[in-house]
Amino acid sequence: MPQAASLTLRALEESDLEFLYALENDPAIWGVSDTLAPVSRHTLRRYLEQAGADFYEVRQLRLVICASAGMPVGTLDLFDFDPLHQRAGVGITILAAARRKGYARAALTLVEVYARQTLRLHQLYCTVAVPNKASLRLFRQAGFRRVGIRHEWLRMASGWQDAVEMQCLLRHAPLSGEMTDQ
Repeated sequence: MPQAASLTLRALEESDLEFLYALENDPAIWGVSDTLAPVSRHTLRRYLEQAGADFYEVRQLRLVICASAGMPVGTLDLFDFDPLHQRAGVGITILAAARRKGYARAALTLVEVYARQTLRLHQLYCTVAVPNKASLRLFRQAGFRRVGIRHEWLRMASGWQDAVEMQCLLRHAPLSGEMTDQ
């Protein structure tokens, strides 16, 4: 299993076009990524041109999860960023060939630190289809707690599915000079 130290999260690059094309056009993940159709290279090129926009302006950020050799194995998205309430949704997609190898768990560890220390977020949340036991286990192991169920929330090829809402409160170390409760 990879450790967080052996992974990197990096910004999208122009050279990620073919990697994104393979990832976004995997029909197995369309149900959880709000996609119903393939994505063209042209659309992905345009997306990559805009990917460097400021997180605080566009309120979303996609990072590439890279294995120790720098090979992209997935993406991690922070979305629906709310600066007032200091929270964002989180989603992870791993290439089919790289699943069940610990990359998602290690990436979550890295993004929690980044969200807490750099972005100064108070919490992360996610929505997971009830039948997706692997993702439910992943987020639970990462410290996310179930806070509710949305009934018939996700339309899948097999019909409507309930979704579990989960959140992770990010504990901050006090800023220099900040008072703490004793």
